[in-house]
Amino acid sequence: MLLRSPRQAGEEAEALVSKVVCVGEVMVELARGSDGRFGLAYGGDTFNTAVYLARAGIEVAYATALGDDAFSDDILALGTAEGVDMSLVPRLKGRAPGLYLISTDASGERSFNYWRDTSPARTLFEAEGWQEVAAALVEARAVYFSGITLSLYSNQGLGRFLAALEMAGTSGQERTLTVFDGNFRPRNWGGDLNRARTVFAEALKRASMALPTFEDEVALWGDASPAATIERMTTFGLTEVVVKNGAAGALVHANGRTVEVPVERAVSPLDTTGAGDSFNAGYLAARLQGAGPEDAARAGHRLAAEVIMHRGAIIPRTAQEGVRTH
Repeated sequence: MLLRSPRQAGEEAEALVSKVVCVGEVMVELARGSDGRFGLAYGGDTFNTAVYLARAGIEVAYATALGDDAFSDDILALGTAEGVDMSLVPRLKGRAPGLYLISTDASGERSFNYWRDTSPARTLFEAEGWQEVAAALVEARAVYFSGITLSLYSNQGLGRFLAALEMAGTSGQERTLTVFDGNFRPRNWGGDLNRARTVFAEALKRASMALPTFEDEVALWGDASPAATIERMTTFGLTEVVVKNGAAGALVHANGRTVEVPVERAVSPLDTTGAGDSFNAGYLAARLQGAGPEDAARAGHRLAAEVIMHRGAIIPRTAQEGVRTH
């Protein structure tokens, strides 16, 4: 159950009106260091973005479900210490968060192994208190989620989440910004590309901004170019799409025009974990703070360039302090 009284829940939902709410999963992270040993940390694509948004001065909450174990305690403490509101987190008795292991090759490219089948995050929209989470999404300034978020839920959970997104996009005088990062991982979908495409399409119908990675779009849709990704996504009604393409930069479509925004400096990555998550945070933070799409993409590039020079998904706060957000 959610760790607050009904009265507190109402007050917190009220406070969430101006927040960005990121939705997904936080896991235990084991990353292999240069000495071959593994270091313990915590991460997850949308959680990484939430942390980087908070560091950039954006008011942000995180929605997931955790267990009642010590690792879940640590995750809550980490989010709180980073300035992320962790009040939208049910604690499920007898459960523990998922685990992922990162290995990187000589060029900094990473590979993952996951143990997450019984992760409590999978039941966020079926656990007691899910209605409060859905209400917070509807009232948020922006909702951020990913393809990994979508892969977590059962059909019932997906239905509830997508309904909340639809309500968020149509309620009130000012439409909630719904931001989708494709982040497609075939293993998460059991190799069922048809189901993944169907669910992604339903999400895109409810999104107002998309921040996909071209490599993922090729894997799921077979897109021939970043321009083809933009053409396909705009058919769903999206007016702002930024296609990340690694060292080749980003293709930005907004305000009826499409422009290439190259990376500002080439770097040799130590670890590419969190590159897309941090770009998204840099871009979204800059847009929410009034920057135009091109300047926001440059901010995303700057943050991602710093992140890939460190191991793990979330770099030390001191390393981010010198990075301009817009």
